[in-house]
Amino acid sequence: MILFPLFVALATGATPSPSAPAPLTQVTLIRAGRLIDGTGRPPQDNVTIVIRGDLIQSVVPTPLTSELQRGARIIDLSRYTVLPGLMDCHDHITGMPGDGGDLQMLQETDAHQALWGAMNAKITLDAGFTTIRNVGSGSFADAALKRFIHQGLYPGPRMYIATKGIGITGGHADINGWSPDLSLRGYAQIVDGVDAIRHAVREQIKFGADLIKITASGGVLSSGDSVHHEQYSEEEIRTAVEEATRLGRKVAAHAHAARAIINATRAGVASIEHGSFIDDAGIALMKQNGTYLVPTLYTLDFIVNEGKEYGVPQYGITKAIEVGKVQRANLKKAYQAGVKFAYGTDAAVFPHGRNARDFAILVEQLGVPPMEAILMATRNAADLIGISEKVGTIEAGKWADLVAVAGDPLQNIRLLEDVKFVMKGGVTFKQ
Repeated sequence: MILFPLFVALATGATPSPSAPAPLTQVTLIRAGRLIDGTGRPPQDNVTIVIRGDLIQSVVPTPLTSELQRGARIIDLSRYTVLPGLMDCHDHITGMPGDGGDLQMLQETDAHQALWGAMNAKITLDAGFTTIRNVGSGSFADAALKRFIHQGLYPGPRMYIATKGIGITGGHADINGWSPDLSLRGYAQIVDGVDAIRHAVREQIKFGADLIKITASGGVLSSGDSVHHEQYSEEEIRTAVEEATRLGRKVAAHAHAARAIINATRAGVASIEHGSFIDDAGIALMKQNGTYLVPTLYTLDFIVNEGKEYGVPQYGITKAIEVGKVQRANLKKAYQAGVKFAYGTDAAVFPHGRNARDFAILVEQLGVPPMEAILMATRNAADLIGISEKVGTIEAGKWADLVAVAGDPLQNIRLLEDVKFVMKGGVTFKQ
């Protein structure tokens, strides 16, 4: 972590603070005007979060005794609302807006993805997202980026990564429509059949995957496939789940099509990504199995309204319009029926840094209460990733991952689009 202040100094021209990052014994007191702690309890006013090193020690009323304040670093957020660091469970940190992979994968190299990732990591952290689940990279650049962030070489969120992901030949993750005389890799690892899938799961874990991403249906930003069609069979998905489970990993399934949602849920995946055409049978099965749904909402608005400007082909815009006609109503029905939701955005389809724009859609169009929307990006996200004992709420023993906004996000959820303060692991990254 010693190199982080130097990185900031080089990037901004500022002199690095000798007090950042804090020593493990450093006590930091954060005076919060209002605290939403991520547990679901009502907000608390005028409290102080006591942090020792990178962990939360306690939450106590303000004012404090002079003994507690002696020698402590004090951060005054008494005019702000403090929340747990936000989490995005569907990110593509090494990607950028464009055609979704086909032409980009022909024009760019793994080096592009590594450089995009380093840039996007800082942008994402500044937006208040201290943890992401990266559900697919066109290379293993996300594994390298995760390591560098952990070592303090680059500022960025905590990363739980799927490395390349898995997709079928000719499917959403492949590169389609080019001459068969060309040998083109897909955006994911392209494999077919249970034996190949089993090997692919093992290979991706070998190279750093914390979870496995499998493409169960067609997608929006891909040519030659339909969002209504399933891709991997239930048997193939089950093989991925069984192999991942044996090696201590969960599986996330990209699935728009109703039948693909059912196949993946039956096979035992931890989460359905997108879920646009979910039907009553899929809702009932997901609720029964406790499967998370990770909606990606703003991404469709971006494709329809700004996609052409960013190079999205017409077939992608046409598909987004089609999906958008039913997506919000279907997901609202799933939420109201009791399906578990975790916050996820599909950042990279739109510019990184806009990750918080899904909150307003959840609240204003799906009818999610603001507190529940916040829990989707804190407590629920931590549960899906499998790190609830470490993060997701502001409680004693948890990592000191905190953000603050000016005002009350329970009254105006859009305030989360303008985070003023970011701390990760007791280190202030934005103030």
